[in-house]
Amino acid sequence: MPYVEKSVVVSADVKRVYELAKNMEDFPSYMPDVKNVTVLERDNTGTVTRWEVHVIGKNLKWTERDTFDDEAPKITYKQIEGDVKKFEGEWRFIPAGEGKVRVELTCDAELGVPMLDALFNPVLKKALEMNIDKMLAAIKEKAES
Repeated sequence: MPYVEKSVVVSADVKRVYELAKNMEDFPSYMPDVKNVTVLERDNTGTVTRWEVHVIGKNLKWTERDTFDDEAPKITYKQIEGDVKKFEGEWRFIPAGEGKVRVELTCDAELGVPMLDALFNPVLKKALEMNIDKMLAAIKEKAES
């Protein structure tokens, strides 16, 4: 079961970067591997979103519950249905000095096919690492522009 945790320091206000991350439906406009994000439900505590992302040479689809913690600030996401057995993690936004924030993105995923997991987990982990790096680079570029 691959677990990935990556981070990037962004030269922008914590609140600005957190708000960019909360607006996931905008991701496809500046994250090339994110093909579509549709908000199915929205309330004060978060969203339910439907995703289509290009990973491992194919488009994966899932629906997730996104929980917003405005005090932390932090976004927790957890798949509620989709192409893989498990897909969950967090976006964390940590002040990193004057006018900077360290954005940490974690992902814990599982294909859910026991006979294939041992074979494909290293491939899935590498794909997740590359995808997360691209997402963090894109949010950094967007926040700093």
